[in-house]
Amino acid sequence: MRRVAPAIVLFFLSPLVAEFLLGDLTVTQLPALVGLAPIYGGGAVLIREVTRRAGRGWPTMLLLALAYGLVEEGLATQSLFNPDYAGAHLLDHGFVPALGIAVPWTIFVLALHVVWSIGAPIAVVEALWPSTRPWLRAPGTVAATVLFLVGVTAVTAISYSDGHFVAPASRLATVAVLVVLSVAAAFLLPRARTAGATVDPAPAWSPWLVLVLALALLSAFMGVDLIADRLAWWLVCLFGVAMLTALAWLVLAGSRRAGWGRPHRLAVAAAALLTYSWHSFTMGSLQHDASATQLLVSHVVLAALAVALLAVTALRSARPSTVESAARQAEPASR
Repeated sequence: MRRVAPAIVLFFLSPLVAEFLLGDLTVTQLPALVGLAPIYGGGAVLIREVTRRAGRGWPTMLLLALAYGLVEEGLATQSLFNPDYAGAHLLDHGFVPALGIAVPWTIFVLALHVVWSIGAPIAVVEALWPSTRPWLRAPGTVAATVLFLVGVTAVTAISYSDGHFVAPASRLATVAVLVVLSVAAAFLLPRARTAGATVDPAPAWSPWLVLVLALALLSAFMGVDLIADRLAWWLVCLFGVAMLTALAWLVLAGSRRAGWGRPHRLAVAAAALLTYSWHSFTMGSLQHDASATQLLVSHVVLAALAVALLAVTALRSARPSTVESAARQAEPASR
């Protein structure tokens, strides 16, 4: 049981972050976790296991997370194309008829999946159990795959039942091609540099500095959504892409410095969770009959749990890991 514990934690942490910490759902809706875990958790576990079994690192995981986002939003919920999805009018701002999408929503929701639904939960759990080895044997990986497919099927059926919307076949085919290209790119990337390869001799930045910078960038990315309707859509897109590019530079440049490691990756994940925590207070809930007090209590409880999880993870991550030290010589240093 101890061996598969990380996979089980990730299976439930991913939907907790993606839907509850974001603020879409409240603590009174926790039973919904049973229905959300297969697509979110199954996807996160599958991505992590496939990546680590292939001996690859974070670039592969993030590209697979992009493929995940395309599957969920382009094929399952079809929120990229549905103008009435969840009654939220997601395509009103920046809609491009030739593409059938609203560019701001597309950038925004795909980034949410890459950074928050998949990336941050994996980083937190890998910090709790410091190892880049696979957690599951073949049967466990197959089970994660089946759960993910079940989740995708269930979400597709539920989304279709709400309005019976189906995007044109040409657009669905385009998404499918993009999914294939993302997966192919994930495994065609050059492998991460090996331990002992030349790096920037400058010492790595403090994890606290990385936390502050990542928190500022992710908060700016999420914050612009609050005023997006008052800005030109192309300006919103430009700003959002700039924040994500700056975050990518921070991680890539930092990972090349001597001493970059698990605390720095945890700092970026912590910035993501803290960003969702404050942003949840600006969100309404899908539970339309929830009172303002119930929403406030839920946001406070979930934010407090996120902070507690990060504190426990930081303390556990700070302990020397003999397993990781022994394996470090044979594993990519930039993972």
